[in-house]
Amino acid sequence: MTEPLNEPMRIGVLGAGYVGLVSAACLAEVGHSVVCVDRDEGKIAALRRGVMPIYEEGLENLVNRNAAEGRLAFSTELADAVRASELLFVAVGTPSLDNGDVDMSQLKSALTGIAETARENMIVVIKSTVPVGTGAKAEAQLRSLARPGVRFDVVSNPEFLREGTAVHDTFHMDRIVIGAASPEAGERVRKALAPFDAPVLLTNRESAELIKYASNSFLATKISFINEMANVCEKVGADIDMVAKGMGMDKRIGPSFLNAGIGYGGFCLPKDTRAQLFIAEDVDYDFKLMRAVIEVNQLQRQRFVRKVRAAFDGDLAGKTLAVLGLSFKPNTDDLRDAPSLDIINMLRQYGASIRAYDPVSGPKASKLLPDVPISNDPYEALRDADAMVIVTEWEQVKTLDLDRAKAALRRPIAFDGRNVFEPASMRARGFTYYGIGKS
Repeated sequence: MTEPLNEPMRIGVLGAGYVGLVSAACLAEVGHSVVCVDRDEGKIAALRRGVMPIYEEGLENLVNRNAAEGRLAFSTELADAVRASELLFVAVGTPSLDNGDVDMSQLKSALTGIAETARENMIVVIKSTVPVGTGAKAEAQLRSLARPGVRFDVVSNPEFLREGTAVHDTFHMDRIVIGAASPEAGERVRKALAPFDAPVLLTNRESAELIKYASNSFLATKISFINEMANVCEKVGADIDMVAKGMGMDKRIGPSFLNAGIGYGGFCLPKDTRAQLFIAEDVDYDFKLMRAVIEVNQLQRQRFVRKVRAAFDGDLAGKTLAVLGLSFKPNTDDLRDAPSLDIINMLRQYGASIRAYDPVSGPKASKLLPDVPISNDPYEALRDADAMVIVTEWEQVKTLDLDRAKAALRRPIAFDGRNVFEPASMRARGFTYYGIGKS
């Protein structure tokens, strides 16, 4: 839902990744004039031709329509965005370092460029996920480098988008969080985002920065918890789907993120849980729960591989396994920290040959798995395989013709890492079926 835009603004967006590109396109869609900047010349050239650097449902149409109508432009020059904008949203990458801390180099570089380029007062809005205290440090950096008479206000506006549904999420936000030291700057950002018609929480910068980490860490906790419960279910003869359904009926808990499987992946949850742990350690607090959440998530992938090995009496040598789904979740081509990569590598270490299927991420996956044949036809991947291994719950996987799949396999064995299928139905069709949290 959106509201009419009473006051169109000139907005710059730094970064044309998942967050930046979606944000730029959606801000243009509600009527703002937007310049999206990225230093990757190839990416910007492609966007100007209407070619998207990422797979995200609805994004290509949104970008191309707003570009054609003159509300959205792309540039490699930071000055183009700074000098043409009254609000500047920063959505550059903040990846994890090996120790769990956050790599702030791209943000610091962007802030330096902004300070050196700006010729009038500006509000800088940080959408990148950053450690607590970043807003205050960023404002100090900008003001120390600013031209005489130029003032900067830094506002925190964390994003809560889900890959695969990011465009939808932007227009159907649960909440807008704005953290500002200056009430005037916070109100200006609120007005810019008012067309998205979502509840607004105005708070200080530190709270806004921590809300992002707390939200993702809690979602990861729900996933690891339900996976631990699934492991208990297998030992006591319970059905994790029924357990999760019963839990989710409690309004205090809710049904979301209670789907047992092989654990979370992608960019946000792994990065943010590690960062949350680092933030706690940095202030001398031992966040035991967060440490366990991360450990459980990694162990879940190993447990799944052990289940596959056990079904073949521990010997995968000479076996061909068809892995269905490679991206970390459906409706995206993102392979960052995808469970599929760990699972495939472990299966290969135990002697299995792998064929894979993914409807979207095949080209990216081929670079990471050069020795694994990857098909865009699931039945081709299944042909003469000793088992199918379901890793990502793509709609194309959920709607497989199971009789055709069975006929394609050498052995009708299914390892369902996402509980896509009903065990009784699979067994009735003649499959030997292994799910997660199923007796």
